[in-house]
Amino acid sequence: MERRFLIGGSGGQGILFMGKLMAAAAMISGKNVTWFPSYGAEIRCGTANCTVIASDEPIGSPVIKHIDVLIVFNDMSLKKFIHRLKPDGILFYDSSLLFYENGTSGIKAVGIPATTLASELGSKKSANMLMLGAVASVTDMLFLKKDALLSVMENDSMKLPSETLLLNKIAIAKGFDIVENQKRSNL
Repeated sequence: MERRFLIGGSGGQGILFMGKLMAAAAMISGKNVTWFPSYGAEIRCGTANCTVIASDEPIGSPVIKHIDVLIVFNDMSLKKFIHRLKPDGILFYDSSLLFYENGTSGIKAVGIPATTLASELGSKKSANMLMLGAVASVTDMLFLKKDALLSVMENDSMKLPSETLLLNKIAIAKGFDIVENQKRSNL
């Protein structure tokens, strides 16, 4: 099985870091992986996106045309990439930063107020990790398990400061919890 993710937003929102964690979690879970970052020269507040492909088979190219899961943190990324989302794909968007009205049949749209909830946790910079927890819970991918994500984050070569690491762990758990609570309330 192969899954193709595209994450888009503005520089400084942790778009590339989120993709890097997803790719590393897939790798330690035994998947073949590509992580392909793209960002403007201005970086902070400019556009940033990355693709992550995780597969049981060898991956021919890191370039993807059709996306299984689209994760966006700004309106520009939504407009730029929504047409590449497969008809049965999943769109995750930060509902505290943008509005999306699902007009495309087959697309499952999941709005998570990641920036607002991350601010309540202590830093809006952890919105990417909160969204990552939600994505992992909804997609139920074998490589996006909470333990694998936390393990990768703890062993990351950038060595996050302990307070950032703790906040990111809390944010990932919060993202999981939001979706799990929604699943329980829909039963």
